Amino acid sequence: MSAITTHILDVSAGCPARGVPVTLEQQTTTGWEIISRGATDEDGRLRDLLDSKAILQAGNYRLTFDTETYFTQQQIEGFYPQVTVAFTVRDAAQHFHVPLLLSPFGYSTYRGS
Repeated sequence: MSAITTHILDVSAGCPARGVPVTLEQQTTTGWEIISRGATDEDGRLRDLLDSKAILQAGNYRLTFDTETYFTQQQIEGFYPQVTVAFTVRDAAQHFHVPLLLSPFGYSTYRGS
């Protein structure tokens, strides 16, 4: 399993958000560098953002969720074209799960397990 994972629930529909494009970036001395891209599966999960053999490093990361693509596919007009969640990895030996609770006009996130 990837050291960084995510899960998106569409709380307005009461189901997983399938097919949401997600980008993972790491902050470097020159800015943000894309290190992975993927899309949520049928259960709204993205379990393989990083290769299972990749070594996670301490630092700042951010996940960008392409919510506009998701809501357009659902034929729903949303307010946020994307949601960006920045977080800090202090202990790279841990697993980092960053869930997103999503609706067309709001969102919430937290550190999961």
